[in-house]
Amino acid sequence: MKSQNESLTNQSDRGADYSTQRLTQRYRFNDPNMDLFFLGALSWGAAGGLSVGEAFYVASQIEDGHPDSWADAFENQAEILIEQGKGWLEEGNVRAAGEVHLKTFAAYRSAWQFVVPGERFDYLFQSSQEYFDLAMKGLQLPATKFSVYYGGGELPGHFYQSADSSAPTILIIGGADTCHEDRFLSQGRYYLDRGYSVALVDLPGQGLVPNQGLYWEQQTENSIHKVVDTLIEKFNVNTKKLVLLGMSLGGYFACRSAAYEPRLAAVVATPALYNPGELFTGVREQLSSGIPESAAGANNLQVLLWKAGVKGVTELVEKWDNNAVDPKRVKIPFMSVLGMQEGAVWKKQTKEWYEAIENDQKKLITLDAETGADAHCQGNNALRLVQEVETWLKVVLSKSA
Repeated sequence: MKSQNESLTNQSDRGADYSTQRLTQRYRFNDPNMDLFFLGALSWGAAGGLSVGEAFYVASQIEDGHPDSWADAFENQAEILIEQGKGWLEEGNVRAAGEVHLKTFAAYRSAWQFVVPGERFDYLFQSSQEYFDLAMKGLQLPATKFSVYYGGGELPGHFYQSADSSAPTILIIGGADTCHEDRFLSQGRYYLDRGYSVALVDLPGQGLVPNQGLYWEQQTENSIHKVVDTLIEKFNVNTKKLVLLGMSLGGYFACRSAAYEPRLAAVVATPALYNPGELFTGVREQLSSGIPESAAGANNLQVLLWKAGVKGVTELVEKWDNNAVDPKRVKIPFMSVLGMQEGAVWKKQTKEWYEAIENDQKKLITLDAETGADAHCQGNNALRLVQEVETWLKVVLSKSA
């Protein structure tokens, strides 16, 4: 096992910025952007994404740091899986076809990670959506598509109804680099298997929502409020058992929701990001440090700026300045989760947020290397996050029952 100091040395060799990093350990690629999202692709395997063998085969076709080779390799794997799925359907093996369709989704989902906004990005994204829905049907999962009308557009989502009508509902919100469908593989399926109802949705700036002119918003409790309205109206969700889990930039959405959406029964953030302006300032400083940006990192930055609705990092920083959430507003149970590979900004804000909350229903979980869950948002051990959250929720929801 690598020590923390050895891991930090590894990251230093990459020339990464300690303040905003999301990994310190190298898993497969020297490019830290590719390594992070390869880890994500690996982690989805346990919930039905690509297997370890498939993921490493794809990785063997990728030129480290080069975004086109990444997109091509994952798209080629999707095409291989499509043919396999057709074969299973011809033989009447509907379940196997559904499983392959979920893998196809995962391959297309990874393919668009380093593609700049435009025609190819949209094609890969829409292809991933097509096979996600085919997988839900083939696997006979209790998935219902829904839309939340907001800001002149629609926020897409999926709702999974538990067989137990009295079960809690967990609303899972991703971050800057995610879509609601991939949250099914990262967390949603685990909760569904545990008997929860699960809601997944793209907020402004997530998924393909920016194509509607809806970008990341500072007062994200406004869109969350509409989502909660929709869950009540369409699915009769009991808000006394409604929990929100926010991941990465979704940790900010979680902090905002805990402060301004009183209908939530509990909130979890991994990590707790209450002042994203500080994070974006760190990104700007990293870019101005003189350390060359890889082609993959540059493409990923273009995607994030598109999602934010800005033309450059300076505009991003200015737009998000002075938008910190006041933790003293939080009156509901709040769990903060922190993996110890997170950079200084993530660690600092998570600890500050936890310490400043003034109610006795708060909890801070820190996960170090021996847990195997110390990467950004527990991308190296998604199950551990589920276990920590479920254990805590059994206590806090029993108090509110």
